[in-house]
Amino acid sequence: MTAADYDDFAAAYAKENESGLFNAYYARPEVVRLAGDVSGRRVLDAGCGSGPLAETFIAGGAEVTGFDVSSAMVDLARQRLGGAADLHVADLAEPLPFADAGFDDAIASLVLHYLQDWTLPLAELRRVLKPGGRLFVVVNHPAAYAIVYPEADYFAVTRYSEDYVFDGRTVWLTFWHRPLHAMADAFAAAGFRIATISEPPPSPDTPAELLPADMGSGSFMCFLFFVLEAV
Repeated sequence: MTAADYDDFAAAYAKENESGLFNAYYARPEVVRLAGDVSGRRVLDAGCGSGPLAETFIAGGAEVTGFDVSSAMVDLARQRLGGAADLHVADLAEPLPFADAGFDDAIASLVLHYLQDWTLPLAELRRVLKPGGRLFVVVNHPAAYAIVYPEADYFAVTRYSEDYVFDGRTVWLTFWHRPLHAMADAFAAAGFRIATISEPPPSPDTPAELLPADMGSGSFMCFLFFVLEAV
């Protein structure tokens, strides 16, 4: 995906994320739960999109800086947040325009799986975090890739594309699958320790009509959540 791709469907993507299962009732509430009390903490929202997570963290008393590769997404975030957050157009695949050790926490929610190489992004996120700071990572679950694409090589870092409908509009998103051990190796190489791995159920207040018909145990294979500590 390029900045131009995001710019093209930013409004439709943002509107879908306001009330869709995967963002509103799964990814965002779990990141908020994992983060706990953020009052007084300086938080970097990497790939902030239209700003819904930043808005929640600001309401919790955090001082939030956000950035996104898409200028259209940042414009939407500015409309949502006004002057409550420091917002930038920046690319996680390039050096970040922030000082060393300037943040207590960083969030990379549904961002890293768009990138083939995690070396620089993780190194930059580690650089801008204080020692002992936390990085919250949300990525496509690698086991879900193995289920959906049983003929694929789970152990290979692989590019794939899927179509999604955002506010009635079909768009194609391109991701990079990587196996769990490759994620863990990348985290360690960048100076992070895995503190938590979470595979949560959806939020308890999820409308029933949004849930898969075959929920079974109450969970479903979707995203994988990490809490990493900067060491």
